[in-house]
Amino acid sequence: MKKLIYVLIFAVMTTFAIAGCKNSGDSTVRIGLIAELTGQIPAVGASCKNGALLAVKEINDAGGIELGGKKYKVELIIEDSASKPEQAASAAQKLITQNNVVAIVGPNSSGNALPASEIAETSKTVLITPWSTNPKTTLDARTGLPKKYVFRACFTDIFEGQVLGKFAGDNLKVTKAAVLYDVASEVLKSQSELFNKSFEENGGKVVAVETYSTGDKDFTAQLTKIKSTQPDIIFLPSYYTDVPLQVQQAHRLGITVPFLGSDAWSTEELIKMCGKDCEGFYFCNHYSASSTNPATRKFVEAYSAQYNGTPDDVAALTYDSIGLLKEAIVKAGKTDREAVREALSAIRDFSGVTGNMRFTQGSGDPAKSAVIMQIKDGKFVWVADVNP
Repeated sequence: MKKLIYVLIFAVMTTFAIAGCKNSGDSTVRIGLIAELTGQIPAVGASCKNGALLAVKEINDAGGIELGGKKYKVELIIEDSASKPEQAASAAQKLITQNNVVAIVGPNSSGNALPASEIAETSKTVLITPWSTNPKTTLDARTGLPKKYVFRACFTDIFEGQVLGKFAGDNLKVTKAAVLYDVASEVLKSQSELFNKSFEENGGKVVAVETYSTGDKDFTAQLTKIKSTQPDIIFLPSYYTDVPLQVQQAHRLGITVPFLGSDAWSTEELIKMCGKDCEGFYFCNHYSASSTNPATRKFVEAYSAQYNGTPDDVAALTYDSIGLLKEAIVKAGKTDREAVREALSAIRDFSGVTGNMRFTQGSGDPAKSAVIMQIKDGKFVWVADVNP
């Protein structure tokens, strides 16, 4: 049924799609943003929106984007995906056919980014997802080849799985791992499978793999089975909204081994919700707000002054996505969608606040480093950088 819905959306979108982008009054550059402002992961959507608004504010405060000797202000048009694939696809269609945006940033979660990316690809409009790590997001489902119009600012699950599997064995010195993941989430399932592969390639053994479905609140049965296998560590690629309840139930069952998380843990809302139950646990992330990189420090200071809080990885990746798009538009010299795509695909190196990105020809996936973070004394603390 979902595939049918997407096909119908594609048909409607293709009928009304506009090959180029003509901005209102020729005085603005319209950029679309799709964020998960409501639904399952609202903290992710809020960070995405804040990061984008800050990036656009800085561009406009500096005079805008210069094209052909004329300055254009950036107009950000924001749509809420509500963490629903159908709404994400509909938002992409609206931004392209009604708002005439030159390009789209977002969505973030892979479940939303995948359908939105299909709309963007079919309509020949650039889409940059800040946070979708699923390899399928940038690949054509029929051919397996890279999509031409879809890019990302983050690393993929393939790299993240390698990082986490190696870190568990080499750094934490564990040999037996159990896994609990949301079977209804494409990206969390992918992270689980890739961690399992990496962990076992590095000499470890996965002794239990248990699943649950989005919205579940009782994990007692799965955790009881996991406890019986006596793992050294539990890999938990759950969104930050599920982690606290899962960890608390594990502790009530007498499970004392540490948990290891993915980038789905990355918002500091996790610390507020989980408290001491998550103390000492590790997870993989896209950047560290405590980095000494000058560009990162400048971004963190500006974000903190604007929003009175520390930017998480979603905010930083969104900021970088806008930066990538700005560079492409400047290189294109115009807001024609195809020209922007060609300019973006020609970028090989980009220095962002989340680190250096290296793009190879024909791929929208950057090669970039990851960081390992630890929850310590109620904060996310940097542990190590891991390069591809």
